[in-house]
Amino acid sequence: MDVIEKAKIRLEHWLEHNLRHVDEYQEFIKVLKEAGKEKSARYMEEMIEYIIKSNESLKNALKALEE
Repeated sequence: MDVIEKAKIRLEHWLEHNLRHVDEYQEFIKVLKEAGKEKSARYMEEMIEYIIKSNESLKNALKALEE
């Protein structure tokens, strides 16, 4: 397996990994809101936005491997 194939596998893994965490974080946000911790929940929601943006970079990196 060459370096490009390995890179594709790693990038795809990191994308999926981040998405799984987003699902977990969203569930935790619900718990925080139910506990009346809106401010903490908002920080968690902000973090999710950063993860989504970082996933865009990972997707771009994956596409760039095809160029």
